[in-house]
Amino acid sequence: MSEKRGPGAGRSAFRRVPKTGVIFVMSEAGRQGYGVDDRREWTNLGQGQPETGILEGAPPRVAAVPITEADHEYAPVTGLWELRDAVAQHYNRRYRRGMPTQYSAENVAISGGGRTGLSRLAAALGRINLGHFLPDYTAYEELLDLFRLFNPIPILLDPRRNYDFSGQELEDEIKGRGLSAVLMSNPCNPTGKLVGGGDLAEWLERARRVDCAMILDEFYSHYIWDRDPADATAATFVEDVDVDPVVIVNGLTKSWRYPGWRLSWTVGPREVIDRLASAGSFLDGGAARPLQRAAVGLLADEVTEAEIGAISGRFEAKRDMMLQRLRAMGIRVDFEPQGTFYIWGDLSDLPAGLDDGMSFFRAALQRKVICVPGEFFDVNPGQRRSGRYGRFKKYVRFSFGPPEEELRRGLDRLDALLQESSVASVVS
Repeated sequence: MSEKRGPGAGRSAFRRVPKTGVIFVMSEAGRQGYGVDDRREWTNLGQGQPETGILEGAPPRVAAVPITEADHEYAPVTGLWELRDAVAQHYNRRYRRGMPTQYSAENVAISGGGRTGLSRLAAALGRINLGHFLPDYTAYEELLDLFRLFNPIPILLDPRRNYDFSGQELEDEIKGRGLSAVLMSNPCNPTGKLVGGGDLAEWLERARRVDCAMILDEFYSHYIWDRDPADATAATFVEDVDVDPVVIVNGLTKSWRYPGWRLSWTVGPREVIDRLASAGSFLDGGAARPLQRAAVGLLADEVTEAEIGAISGRFEAKRDMMLQRLRAMGIRVDFEPQGTFYIWGDLSDLPAGLDDGMSFFRAALQRKVICVPGEFFDVNPGQRRSGRYGRFKKYVRFSFGPPEEELRRGLDRLDALLQESSVASVVS
C-alpha cells in the first residue's frame, strides 16, 4: 500500500516568494475591497504606471493591432529585426548624431517587459560582485536574490546630501569592493534623483577606466524635469557602442505610456546582446510578435517628441501640485524629484501612529488611498542585512502617475486623515 500523505505534502519543494513593493500593497488593498470595478472609489498613489489615456498634444493612442499569419509564429528571442533596428536608430538620431560609433540592430535585444529584460541581464552575469544603490526599485530585491552566481553589494545614498554620489565615490566603491558591475535606476525610483549631464559622463568615464559594467534602468527617460532629456541617458555619453561597458534598459511601459504591452529593450555592446539571447532562450523565449511590429511606428521622431511634450505638460503640473499638498500636510520632501513620477515623502514630523511608512499605508487604506511604504526600497537580497535598522521606514513613495482628478481626491483624503489625527492628538 502506498503511504498516505497529508494535505500540502510536496509544497515544501517550493520556496515562499515574498510580495514586495507594489505587489504587496495592491494585495493588501484587495483585502480592503479594492478591485477593477470600483477604482473610482479609490486613489492609487502607489501605482508604478502613468496614466494611459489621451493627453493634450500627445499622438493618438493605438486602438488596434493587426495580426498577420506570420504573427502566429514565435518571434526571434532577441526580437524582430525591424524593431531592433528602429530602437537603434531612435538612439542614434536623438542622442548620437555625429558620433563616430552608432548603434545597430545587433546592439539591441527585445524583451517581454522590463523585469524580463533585467532578468536576462542577471542570468547572464558571471561570478562577480554587483553594486546596487539604496534606496532603489523594489523588484531588484528578488531579482538580485534569484540568480546566485553573483554577489549583490549595497551602496547607501545619504538623504542629508540629497542622495548625491560623486564620480570619485563611485570609482572608490568599484575598486574597494571589487565590483564588476553596477545596477541602478536613473532617474531613481523612488527618489527621483537623476545622474545626468557632466555627472553621468564622469560616471561612465570612470567605469570605462576600471572596466566596470554600468547597467542603467532608464524606464523614466521621458519624465525628466528642468533639463534636456538627452542629458539623462547614458546613450549620449557612450564613446564606443561595442566597447564601453554600458547597458541600457528601457521600453514602452513608462515613456510611451503603454505598460500593458509589456515590451522593453536592452541596448549595449554586441557581445552582451549575444549573451542575453542565450539567457532569453531558456528564461522567456521572446516578446509577442504583433506588439513588436506595432511598436516600430511609436519610435518615429514625431511620435516620440509629441509624447515627451505631452508628458511634460501634464506631469510637471501634477508634480508641482502634489509637492505643495504634501508639504502643507507636514510631509517632508528631502529632494524634489528631477525625474520619474514619484515623490519620496519623509513622515518623521507626522503625529505618532502615522510617522512610519507601514502605519501610514494601513491608515491610508482605510481612506481608500494606496501608497508604498519606504521600507520596500531598502533592497536587501536574501535578507542578509538585519532589518532592525530600517533606513527608510519613515518614508512613503507617492505616485503622481494617476489622472489629476484622482490625485486631488486622494490628497484630500490624506489631508482629512492627518487633520483628524492632529485633532485627536490635541484632545488626548
